[in-house]
Amino acid sequence: MEKIKMTTPLVEMDGDEMTRILWKMIKDELILPFVDLKSEYYDLGLPNRDKTNDKVTIDSANAARKYGVAVKCATITPNAQRMDEYHLHKMWKSPNGTIRSIMDGTVFRAPITIPSIRPVVKNWEQPITIARHAYGDVYKSVEIRADEPGVAKLVFEGKSGKKQEVEIHNFDGAGVIQGMHNTDESITSFAHSCFKFAIDTKQDLWFATKDTISKTYDAQFRKIFEDVYENDYKQEFEKLGIEYFYTLIDDAVARVIRSKGGFIWACKNYDGDVMSDMLSTAFGSLAMMTSVLVSPDGKYEYEAAHGTVTRHYYKYLKGEETSTNPMATIFAWSGALRKRGELDNIQALVEFGDKLEQACLDTLNSGIATKDLVNLMEGVEAKQANSDEFIAAIRKNLEKSLSN
Repeated sequence: MEKIKMTTPLVEMDGDEMTRILWKMIKDELILPFVDLKSEYYDLGLPNRDKTNDKVTIDSANAARKYGVAVKCATITPNAQRMDEYHLHKMWKSPNGTIRSIMDGTVFRAPITIPSIRPVVKNWEQPITIARHAYGDVYKSVEIRADEPGVAKLVFEGKSGKKQEVEIHNFDGAGVIQGMHNTDESITSFAHSCFKFAIDTKQDLWFATKDTISKTYDAQFRKIFEDVYENDYKQEFEKLGIEYFYTLIDDAVARVIRSKGGFIWACKNYDGDVMSDMLSTAFGSLAMMTSVLVSPDGKYEYEAAHGTVTRHYYKYLKGEETSTNPMATIFAWSGALRKRGELDNIQALVEFGDKLEQACLDTLNSGIATKDLVNLMEGVEAKQANSDEFIAAIRKNLEKSLSN
């Protein structure tokens, strides 16, 4: 069979530990035999990030902006223990954070669903996609420990000389103080990314804050979303028959639980952090959670939502067998190849992405699964496979599909 040709490279960002091992297996078994792969390769493994003073991460993000589509392996964000383990010169920042900042992107996470693994919430019939605003709020906050009575104030000094000052609290004793922020520019970019992704995937978009309590901060999020929708996307939403819906965050949670799924839920930074983990667990496994970073100008970076699977990597280094779930990483590749095909009008590449995903689902639906999924499966005779066996079974189904 002739390999599928590509015209424009996609950006390939290699990573760390067990996911790096799986990355090579996926390429060798599921991509390279069928696609004449054009990629611009960047090694984001922690040793190379340290060697290049993290320049490789910045270069990869700029390449993603240039070519429009990237696929990323899971990477280590070092802590003190990793500093010693890898003999690092510096405790480098999260590569995901760096890439998000450069691409000005929003992270969309959605579960991979199959009939044999039912969600904890029985009425969920379709995946729910979380859109997390990945800037500011508590993640960029500053904090003070007030260890005596006193007055805490919030002060803004404008460049024009205008000054705003409000009292936060008059402390009778010790306490804590936190200050956080966001910017209109970042919120607007977040809104554009969400509306464009909803149009791209033809799904309803929900957005929720607590503007009844936060009458300036959260209210600004709501106002910007409504303005962006009315000015730029309302006509297209109505044409596609999809809906933009705003509600309070507590009401949104209740509605999500009662829903059948099949929509995008846009969340502020902290809400998205919490709810994405809740959804991944409720749908089955974090290893079955896809993730795509989308910029307001339509650039895409696909990756798995999970980490580098360190525990399995240590077993692998000892020569022990591992049963590591590669599903989310495979779907990162299929998503990137499909998007590249869509942008370059290469229908064969689009169809390959679809068939690769279906081969994965057919493998699981036949009962062949990695260790993390075996005990979750219902209605099939589950058979545990190691990583090599699982990928080999997917390849068999893929070859069968491509030969038809």
